[in-house]
Amino acid sequence: MANILLAEDDAAVREFVQRALIHSGHKVTAVADGHGAAKALAKSGFDLLLSDIVMPGMDGIDLALGAAEACPGIAVLLMTGYAAERRRAHRMDELVYRVIAKPFSLREICAAVNETLALRNADRSVA
Repeated sequence: MANILLAEDDAAVREFVQRALIHSGHKVTAVADGHGAAKALAKSGFDLLLSDIVMPGMDGIDLALGAAEACPGIAVLLMTGYAAERRRAHRMDELVYRVIAKPFSLREICAAVNETLALRNADRSVA
């Protein structure tokens, strides 16, 4: 079980993903925007940040950069429906494990989370 912070401004997607991850055995804290996620990061130890890229206020890229600084070792998985945003995030290969394209299925998002956590754990055991 991992402690996951989910930042997604679309309530339907946020609830869909949160339920899927809880059903997969993870603990999930869900917030509606980057500012809420930044506050949550300061309060609790998370294993993974799963964030939409395009959100009002603080976007997922800025959030990922802040998370890396505030929580070294946190795994970051981003999601977006915009091709340009996927390209922008891929410039952050050292920080972001993967960018998953929307729309996705429950199986796809859970697999992406589990793969990201496995890579994070592998990276930690090598270091």
